[in-house]
Amino acid sequence: MKPFLVVATINELDNLRGLTDELMATGTRVVVVDEGSAAMRERNSRILSGVPIEYYGPSERADWFKERFGAPYCRYLSVIPERAHAETSFGFLVALEEGADFIVELDDDVIISNLIAGHRENLFGDGGVTVSSPSRWYNSLDMIAMGAPGRFFPRGHPYSREQRAENYEWRSSGGRCVVNMGHWLGNPDFDALTILYNGGMDGRCGVKGVSLNRDKVIADGGTYFAVCSMNTSFVPKVIPAFYQLYMNTMGIDRFDDIWSGIFVKRIADHLGDKVSLGKPAGTHDKRPRSVFKDLKKEMDGMILNESLWQIVDGDLTGKTYADAYLSLAGLLEKGMRAISDENYRKFMALQLEKMRLWVEVVDKI
Repeated sequence: MKPFLVVATINELDNLRGLTDELMATGTRVVVVDEGSAAMRERNSRILSGVPIEYYGPSERADWFKERFGAPYCRYLSVIPERAHAETSFGFLVALEEGADFIVELDDDVIISNLIAGHRENLFGDGGVTVSSPSRWYNSLDMIAMGAPGRFFPRGHPYSREQRAENYEWRSSGGRCVVNMGHWLGNPDFDALTILYNGGMDGRCGVKGVSLNRDKVIADGGTYFAVCSMNTSFVPKVIPAFYQLYMNTMGIDRFDDIWSGIFVKRIADHLGDKVSLGKPAGTHDKRPRSVFKDLKKEMDGMILNESLWQIVDGDLTGKTYADAYLSLAGLLEKGMRAISDENYRKFMALQLEKMRLWVEVVDKI
């Protein structure tokens, strides 16, 4: 198989030092989406010596679009945000064009081993158990033994009491999946409000993940979970519906992976495909940063997050991921008309514009 690893970073890829043997043994190609620093690329090339690696900064991304779309390339280039985590979307395009069998997305602060094999097994293996939830949501941290007492939920899980009811139903049913979220120990993917409540002033708190309880859990049709992109894999056919949304604009950020995860899960359910979470589990060595800055970036997204999943939970049409994604965009457009806040409507109108452009870009590859 031909795996691709996509990393968006402006840092040294120290977390990949222990992965070079595995990457070479599995024939993995690495796509680094960066800001074009020659000095940083030189350091990362030394770290990944022997591993096939491609760098795409702003100029390379512009050239890529120009070569494929000609004069109107700027319109298509605009789907990739600048200096935002969602730049990883560009790496998906490269992997798709170059014939990837599956793609792994990894953050530069997740230290992990058995990365490619773990994701390959969960995507293409027949194992696993299936969870369904009357609340419509599964708490992904249910799979993690936490180092502190209490109930914890990840960034992106709705705050509504109904969606936080953990009355799950389990059955022994596994199977191949189109998306797999690998897990992480150490610093959980908490939102800023949870971190602040638990005493974290630098973006981290004393609550840590200790161990992984289950290797593969499949979220049943109609059951959502918060998809974090720091350690995620997927097959190419979902790429038309897995655009990492355009963040760091209009005061809203940090929901690109959460909402793209909701969208792709809704469409996978519609098409009869499966989405899993579990192994491989790495360690999240989160860098310190201001919890208050994150809180400011997240607040408006948290408000939208309570209703966004319900808006796209309606009936879809389409027999492909591209067609169903456009159908979902129609649901989103209709549902946002009922939102009273004008800034939220403008923000989502921008997302809809980029989502539809994304489908055009993928369609032309």
